[in-house]
Amino acid sequence: MTVRIGILGYGNLGRGVEGAVSRNPDMELVAVFTRRDPASVKIATAGVPVVSDSEAAAWKDRIDVLILGGGSATDLPRQTPAFAELFNVVDSFDTHARIPEHFANVDAVARNSGHLALICCGWDPGMFSLNRVYANAILPDGKDYTFWGKGVSQGHSDAIRRIEGVKDARQYTIPVDSALEAVRSGSNPELTTRQKHTRECFVVLKDGADPAKVEQAIKTMPNYFADYDTTVHFVSAETLASEHAGLPHGGFVIRSGTTGASGEYRDVIEYSLKLDSNPAFTGSVLVAYARAVHRLRQEGQIGCRTVLDVAPSYLSPLSGDELRKTLV
Repeated sequence: MTVRIGILGYGNLGRGVEGAVSRNPDMELVAVFTRRDPASVKIATAGVPVVSDSEAAAWKDRIDVLILGGGSATDLPRQTPAFAELFNVVDSFDTHARIPEHFANVDAVARNSGHLALICCGWDPGMFSLNRVYANAILPDGKDYTFWGKGVSQGHSDAIRRIEGVKDARQYTIPVDSALEAVRSGSNPELTTRQKHTRECFVVLKDGADPAKVEQAIKTMPNYFADYDTTVHFVSAETLASEHAGLPHGGFVIRSGTTGASGEYRDVIEYSLKLDSNPAFTGSVLVAYARAVHRLRQEGQIGCRTVLDVAPSYLSPLSGDELRKTLV
């Protein structure tokens, strides 16, 4: 079985998806769709066409799963429902506060069109979501903690770039070390959002932009920066390119709780990631779940799903017999 993949958007995440497809023998990249001039977009995979997104409908019978590479701030709330009318889709929507709303919007379209959509796929939400659910089920008497970084958040960087006057930006999410160590100790501290992370932004301004106005817009942005201690640095394009070109990230999901009849045993479950490239890893997660979406659609499923709804075996190219023999 070869899964025919399309990619919508060829930024950092789109390139990460392309790289992941090339490493999976059961995947074939069929087309890359872009809102830019297709002639200006050069991709790494030879022989694969770059097509205007306005022509995507003509490809609906040639693509099994379309993977969306847009940002969560403005792209995916519009793109995922729109393209779920034409394709089975996977997105990496990561604005946690708006996930129920996004799910409802996509589910309505996918059910009406007879497609399957999987949203909020990546490492958080995504792999971290799975580990939160597993840990909650195993330690019902406990507390959850999630720490991100240190690393570049693609979604937050994209949100800054959408601010008027911003030419380019990188945003680093940084765990507060004292908070992380308190959680690992099993003491179950009460921590506010502000106590767990800080945010550091490196911003290149467009000519004539007002730095004070841009800084205020960043620090007061709801769902992204308003609840954090945020530092904004204005730098040149050259400095951003030379000192902040990479896209590392990672983080920790920790649940601290008790077991035993009277809670006499203290337990800590921790899952961590350390990523050289956020988009390359996220692309790999998206591709694995695209395989699952294709299989589930072949079984007749439609509507919207998250990673919590997909059994692990659907992600693997291995058969059930192979999985039981090698990984159980």
